[in-house]
Formats: sequence, C-alpha cells, structure tokens
Amino acid sequence: MGKHMRCELVGWDEVRRLARDLAVRVRADGFAPDIIVALGRGGWVPGRLLSDYLGNLNLTEFKVEHYKGTEKQAIARIRYPLAADVEGQRVLVVDDITDTGDSFTAALEHIRGRGEPSELRTLVLHHKTVSPFVPDYFARAIRQWRWIIYPWALVEDLTALIEGMEGRPAGAEAVVERLSRDHGIRVPLGILTDVLELMKP
Repeated sequence: MGKHMRCELVGWDEVRRLARDLAVRVRADGFAPDIIVALGRGGWVPGRLLSDYLGNLNLTEFKVEHYKGTEKQAIARIRYPLAADVEGQRVLVVDDITDTGDSFTAALEHIRGRGEPSELRTLVLHHKTVSPFVPDYFARAIRQWRWIIYPWALVEDLTALIEGMEGRPAGAEAVVERLSRDHGIRVPLGILTDVLELMKP
C-alpha cells in the first residue's frame, strides 16, 4: 500500500442511500431478478440491502478472495462456492466496488460454471472508472482513484493504514492527524480509539 494513498470514508447513511438509489434504478430498468448473488465479503451488506429494497428474499452468496486488507493478491480466487441453482434464472450479482474488475471476471465465470442464467447483471455501490469491467448498475463513479473504506471494513482498513505508517505516532489524536495528512481522511476520535484498542495483541 502506498504510504500516502488517498482514501475516502463512507458511512452507513451513504451506503443505505446508494443502495436505495440502485434499487430504484433496477426497478425503473424493468429488471426483476429471480435471485441476488452477493460476492463476499464486500458485497454481503449491499446484497442484503438490495434484497430488502427490491423485496427479493432469494439472496445467496459466495466468496471471491482478491484483497487481504488493502493489499491486492495476484489472482482472484473463489472460496466457499455458489450453492444455488442459477440455470434459467435472472441473476443480479452484487459487490461493493469495481477496482481491477478481476473479482467480477472470476465471479461471472464461476456462476456460469454452475448453470446458464437466462440473464446476468452486475451491480456495485461504487465504480472506479479505471476498472476495465463496467457493471450494469453503479450508484457513484470514482474518477480519481482512491481507496474506499466502507463501514463493514473500518477496523481492517484503518489497521492496515496505521500499521503501514513509518514512525507511527503515539496517541489516538496524533494518529488522527497523521491519517488526515497522509490519506486525506478525518476519522472521528472515538472510532480511532476503538480501532487502536482492537489492534492490541
């Protein structure tokens, strides 16, 4: 990870708003999925929200491993494969973000290996325009690359940023200032104190 990688904190209220906007867009498009497939781990919460907003109880998942914290692995791998039958189904595949596009490439190949859906569409909260994979639906385009920190990965991502600091500052307030300076994010002191406590061995 870059020592001065730009980041953006995304809160729960924004996640809910983006998911609702996407559900409205899917409905307006006339697409009614038979099943929603959430890609773990990033797509689990967005998938559950879409399931709620679309009134679709047919939600399942499988895990694609591509990142460990903020470090990208060489190959996107499938773990805990898809158990659902997607043959002839209209499938909506949900993740949090497109970055390299490798997760979706691996995921769609895996899904098609489990049966041939009648229709297969993809959805993310955020789409980085550097990604060669463009999802069918996205709520927000990220044109200037930065690392997006979602509320379900807050401890994991902040821990990676803090552990990557050279000459790590002492005390929560100093760490808050360093995160602001190096990564452009203002982490509330209470959250940062909690993260530092969880980092203790």
